[in-house]
Amino acid sequence: MNTEITLQTIGVRVICLLIGYAFGLFQTAYIIGKANGIDIRDKGSGNAGTTNTLRVLGKKAGLIVMLADIFKAILAVNLVYFIFREQYPNLIYLLKLYAGLGAILGHNYPFYLKFKGGKGIAAMGGMILAFHWTYIPIDLLLFFGTVAVTHYVSVASLLLSVSFLVQTVLMGELGIFRPYAESAQAVLGLAIPNSIRYEMYVLAVIITAMAFFRHHTNIRKLIKGEERKTYVFKKNKPE
Repeated sequence: MNTEITLQTIGVRVICLLIGYAFGLFQTAYIIGKANGIDIRDKGSGNAGTTNTLRVLGKKAGLIVMLADIFKAILAVNLVYFIFREQYPNLIYLLKLYAGLGAILGHNYPFYLKFKGGKGIAAMGGMILAFHWTYIPIDLLLFFGTVAVTHYVSVASLLLSVSFLVQTVLMGELGIFRPYAESAQAVLGLAIPNSIRYEMYVLAVIITAMAFFRHHTNIRKLIKGEERKTYVFKKNKPE
């Protein structure tokens, strides 16, 4: 179980980040927009993501974008898991995080679109779904419950990112993350090294901080009371 920081393990981290970035480059909102004769980044909020697509092109297009952006992160994280789980069992949750971070970076900053993408929340959601099953009930309830009550997708997105950070730290400290093993008996009594857990916490902080950075305009609007609400079951007013 190689957990030392060597050129090899650094290389594996970079590979996982690049795998995630490659999947994140699939810009669903941009593709759907082009299929409808527009560049989604020139409409509405200018964001190539689910919410702006919903407002500009409607519910069906918004749903397609959300599901595709979630799915690409799930694919990236699961691919890394299946490639590296046996060679790096102690690193597997860390490598999942690198793949998830890469998917978010690819979504937010696609090089072929002059680094102008989305805000990465659907991609983060996909990463969470593929990262550990215990996150799913709380985060689904938190995100969709907040949207249903407040109609502010930005608030739900920020709460989701904070929840992910808090859960990661709590689960790490409680010893819930375990090395990969083919049987439950093989992993009993094992725990991932402290250095790996702390590196996971750092990545979780980066992911959460990036969500806040990408929502800095929304945060200002929320403070001023100018943030737009988004409705799922009734028509949204165009900007």
